[in-house]
Order: sequence, then structure tokens, then C-alpha cells
Amino acid sequence: MSDPALEAHEHAEHAEHAAHENNPFISQVSITIAMLAVVAAVAGSLETYESASAIIEANKAVLSQDRATDQWNFFESKSLKKNMYTIAADADKSKAEDYLKKAKDEGAGQNDAQDKAKDLEHQRDEDLAASAVHEERHHHLGIAATLLEMAIAISTIAIITHKKWPWIVSAVLGVVGAALAAISYTSLASLIPGL
Repeated sequence: MSDPALEAHEHAEHAEHAAHENNPFISQVSITIAMLAVVAAVAGSLETYESASAIIEANKAVLSQDRATDQWNFFESKSLKKNMYTIAADADKSKAEDYLKKAKDEGAGQNDAQDKAKDLEHQRDEDLAASAVHEERHHHLGIAATLLEMAIAISTIAIITHKKWPWIVSAVLGVVGAALAAISYTSLASLIPGL
């Protein structure tokens, strides 16, 4: 796995060496590389954060589902006990009152278990939704970081060739990458199909 900050730093070092030529164009490109490196490092760090957050939220969803499953199992056991006490009350009229009281208690516990299970399933759904948001941001930031790294590499070509067009291309890629990184934290990200 590559480290965008390290790669950007290496490109900046190459640019620094080239800047010793006292050429204003080389200095401008070197400054562009440094700015792109900072933005690429931020986008790369945010990408890592969003990836970890997506995993954490997904794990929380799994735990909520496990707890909900436990509550549904508890609900079922309460249902079985309630039915067994109801059957016992029908079978043994001498203890029918005690059995019906126990059946009623089991029914009340059954309702509590069902409510807890539904709450936990709701929490699971919220955790899954949060995970999806983090995953979407991770995806956008990954594309942004790639565009920024490409911009840095193309800027280096401008230094080597002393041509302006690679620098312009790198600036455009850098602006698009930075914009995509910023958009990933707004509602506009959902409007970009296919990203």
C-alpha cells in the first residue's frame, strides 16, 4: 500500500532540487507541487479515517443484530413458556390460577423482549446507514487522492520538460481532486452518479 504523503514529499524534493535553477516557472510548479502534496495528504488521511469508520459502524450493526437475535430468542422462549403454562392450566384445574398468572407474567416479558428486539433492529439499521455514508465518502476520497497524486506526478513532468501544458493539466486535476474531496462531505456527493 502506498503512502500518498511520502510520495508527495518525494516529488516535492525533486521539485526543490529543480528550483535551484532560479527559474520562476520552476518555482511556481514547485509551489503547486507542495500545495497538491498537502491536499493529497489530507485527502489520504480522511480516506483512511472514513474507511475505518465504515468498518466500525458495520461492526456495531453486527453487534446490534446479534443482540436483537438474542432478544428474539428470549421472546420465543417467553412465548413457549406462556403457552406451556396456558396448556398446564387447562390440564390441571387445581393449579389453573397459578399457571395462568405465570402465563400472564411470561406474556409481559415477551412484550418487553419484542420491544427491545425492535429497538436493536432499528439501531442496526442506523449503524448500517452510517457505515454506508462512511463507505461512500471513502470511495470519493480515494478517487480524489488518486487525482491529486496524478497531478503531483504530472507537475514533475512540467519541471523536467520545462513545458507549461503539464503544469496546467496538473492544476486542473488538482482542482478536481480537491473539489471531489470537499464534495464528499456535502450532500452534493449523492448527486454525482457513478462515483
